[in-house]
Amino acid sequence: MRPLSTVPENKNDDHSASDEKSISIWRDSFGRLLKNKMAVVSMIVVLILFFFAIFGPLLTPYDFLAQDLSIRSQSPSTSHWLGTDYLGRDVLSRVIYGARTATLISLLVVVLSSTIGIVVGSISGYFGGKVDYFLMWFTDLNMAFPNLVLGVVLAVSLRPPLSRWMEHMYLSTQNSIYRQSSLLDLALVVIVIVLVAWCPYARLMRSQVMAVRNYNYVLSARALGLSTFAIVTKYILPNAIGPVIVQISAGMGSAMLTESAFSFLGIGIHPPIPSWGNMINEGLRQWTAAPHLLAAPALVLGLMTVAFSFLGDGLNDALNPRQWKG
Repeated sequence: MRPLSTVPENKNDDHSASDEKSISIWRDSFGRLLKNKMAVVSMIVVLILFFFAIFGPLLTPYDFLAQDLSIRSQSPSTSHWLGTDYLGRDVLSRVIYGARTATLISLLVVVLSSTIGIVVGSISGYFGGKVDYFLMWFTDLNMAFPNLVLGVVLAVSLRPPLSRWMEHMYLSTQNSIYRQSSLLDLALVVIVIVLVAWCPYARLMRSQVMAVRNYNYVLSARALGLSTFAIVTKYILPNAIGPVIVQISAGMGSAMLTESAFSFLGIGIHPPIPSWGNMINEGLRQWTAAPHLLAAPALVLGLMTVAFSFLGDGLNDALNPRQWKG
């Protein structure tokens, strides 16, 4: 990949040219992304998800917690476009609120796991030797366990101490926020998924840093006596981050799927807070009599997973120089 920044020989003459080159590279990548129709459609779907995650609960005609037993398990109608569940709650309102749950968890997971992975991968790839051996040994050990199994073990193990800590904080501060079970569910799910999701970012970042660290502009920066922190942040990270951005897009869909799996198994977000996973779990119990309870959250979850996957492919084509033509 062409370097996004280089070590200038003359600051007065080359500084503006370097900035212009950096801007043009990202602008060209965005232009290539817009030429990919499937990636553009996927990006629109993702933006719609973010819109409903932010404003959706304000636009729904019903409260996602409102119950009316007289209309429970009704099929889709003009009053309830996706029908009602076994407690008479509007399914559309709950699916839309579930988008907020899925988006919030996915963003937190991607930000935290990618940050950990970038730091670990950069240290491992730049220094090499025993540092690289130890960090990659620990990463491989983490990746050796199936993510779902490891997540279940971590969730079961971490819930009791987190519950005791929140109870202690409530007794100390008398703040009712520490008595909210939904906050405990959210924190637990984010922590567990981050602990199993940072490894791919670390391995990817390590391979990129190992490829970039011997480029001429990095060697020139070392020869000029720049600090390790300056070399990594100014010259290595900007040129190694492209594939990680692609992984982040795919990681959003993977985090949504993992959160839904945990909620489906009963160790994630618990009712009455809507999550696509616990809605699928509830729908499975009566899918023969009311298939809409299963179909609505399952279709939305599948659509978002596919959208993030295609968006990741589009970003890979746009940011990967091997895909460029002409």
